[in-house]
Amino acid sequence: MIHPSWPVIGLLFLIGYAAAAPDADLWPQVVRSSACQEHTNLHKRLDVVEKRVENTVEKLESELAALLQAIDAPQWRPLLENTGEKTVDILQDPVERGQS
Repeated sequence: MIHPSWPVIGLLFLIGYAAAAPDADLWPQVVRSSACQEHTNLHKRLDVVEKRVENTVEKLESELAALLQAIDAPQWRPLLENTGEKTVDILQDPVERGQS
């Protein structure tokens, strides 16, 4: 006669075995192939994202260089150089700006 706890022990054993995730070599060929394909697809998508990020960074760097070059142009130089002049605080109340 089978003791009533044997099925419970067997079930726990199977759950433990499934949770331990057996080596990929023990998986059926179909499962291994599918997992490898998903892994490859994931890396391809990550490569596309990486390339987009690199392109975006390059574009932003070139735009920043163009902006810095434009700011450094002679027509903007008087605005950047304030030799001895008082700077204007654009956040200050206009009434207070006239008093100081």
